[in-house]
Amino acid sequence: MRATTRPVLAAVLTILTALASAAPPAGAARAAVLAWSPCTQDATAQCATLQVPIDWSDPYSANVAIAVARRPATDAAARIGTLVVNPGGPGGSGVDFAVDSTYFFSDAVRRRFDIVGFDPRGVGRSNPVQCTAALSAAAPSPLIASPQEYAATIAYNRRLAADCRANTGPLFGHVDTLSVTSDVEALRAALGEPKLNVYGASYGSLVAGQYAERYPDRVRATVLDSVLDHSVGLDDFLGLETDAAQDSFNQFVGWCGRDVRCAVHGRNVPEIWAGLLARAAAGQLRDPYHPGSAVTVADLLKVAFSSFYDPQWYALGYYLKNADAEAPKPGGTAAPAPSGLAADSFAAVFCADWSLPVTGYEDYRARLDRLRLRAPQMLASPLALSATAGCLGWPAPPGNPQRNLSPAKTPVLLVNAQHDPATAYPWAQHVAEQLGPNATLLTYAGWGHIAYHRTACVSGIIDDYLINGVRPAAGTRCPGVLPDPFGVGGGGVGKHANNGRRAPLRWGYR
Repeated sequence: MRATTRPVLAAVLTILTALASAAPPAGAARAAVLAWSPCTQDATAQCATLQVPIDWSDPYSANVAIAVARRPATDAAARIGTLVVNPGGPGGSGVDFAVDSTYFFSDAVRRRFDIVGFDPRGVGRSNPVQCTAALSAAAPSPLIASPQEYAATIAYNRRLAADCRANTGPLFGHVDTLSVTSDVEALRAALGEPKLNVYGASYGSLVAGQYAERYPDRVRATVLDSVLDHSVGLDDFLGLETDAAQDSFNQFVGWCGRDVRCAVHGRNVPEIWAGLLARAAAGQLRDPYHPGSAVTVADLLKVAFSSFYDPQWYALGYYLKNADAEAPKPGGTAAPAPSGLAADSFAAVFCADWSLPVTGYEDYRARLDRLRLRAPQMLASPLALSATAGCLGWPAPPGNPQRNLSPAKTPVLLVNAQHDPATAYPWAQHVAEQLGPNATLLTYAGWGHIAYHRTACVSGIIDDYLINGVRPAAGTRCPGVLPDPFGVGGGGVGKHANNGRRAPLRWGYR
């Protein structure tokens, strides 16, 4: 090397070293400022956007704008900090959850905390995953009955993934939950909070749990409500979820046998159900409220399953009565195909978080047969089976596959209904065991999905933990209160702690 080149080389090396030291480490939160303004959907709440990298492993990747909403604490002098909320889904809007938090959280919680929600990347107002609407609506039944249907499902999933990637842009492929937890850390920094309080419901419990695991020194309190167990393999994912769906059906049957307000009270409900399943399988079942529409077996299972969320037993009883009274008719008019683009984030998120390997049609068929033995009426969990079928042949491996959570370094409160159709109660028990002595499981010995608003017992214990840091004694149970048969609350069930007002439920793990 000639002496004359050394000063130039030294200068170049100095510049490169400075640039390298200035670059943030992969996964580090970017400094950001939130410019709050009145939300368009409700001017009494504040909205902003947070710029974060699309790919957290590349700090110089393009940005995505994360939509954020806030309701400040109603008593600034008593304010404890910020409660970041996530309603799950995947696909639920945290912005809507925060804006509507006056209908969900108690006056005591809203007095002491700013309620902040965000639309996770790929969802809602945060660069949503978008797909051709007609293609999204054409998803095949997860009740795969032949090798040809199995192959067709794989081909459909790959076609859907390619379509969604083309319509979504570079964010597609970066919507896994670990990326979302990095966004939460960036949000904390932008809020200027040394520590966050986090409430994650259903699929949001995965966001909350993984955030607390990755950033334990940034968390004051964590509530996992209706707990997703992100350690289970395919057998327990399908099996325990199917057990939960069948248990919810059994609870409905028991109520119908006791309560004269059930529209099929005094009749053999499993027998009615078996007849409807047979007619659906034969293509002879019509929707009693839309007589021109045929109801498939998968459709019928979803009708029952979705009614278990509140639960809405009264409505399900009338559906069974009216469907049973409809004379069997062949065929039915198919709904017109939707046009344009539609938001469809479920598979993109779920298949990035879960490894559910199926070796082929024979394996899938054998699993369906075993599930039918466990659940003679529900056959399988519609949600778990749809999620599994939706990932068959997915073109990219999951970036955030299942594993046990590390023992919690800060206190965590878990809460789950004993008769939850969507997040099986054993999942909450398993996650509590993984988290160890810093975790406490509160059991709501009742029905439905999302426990916070079920009774004053449940809400009061969660509020005490969030406000005062007090966890209940191990093994604490809140008594179940029978659902109002009309599905509009009653004795606290289906009602939120704040004056009995309600927030909507949606299909998915929320």
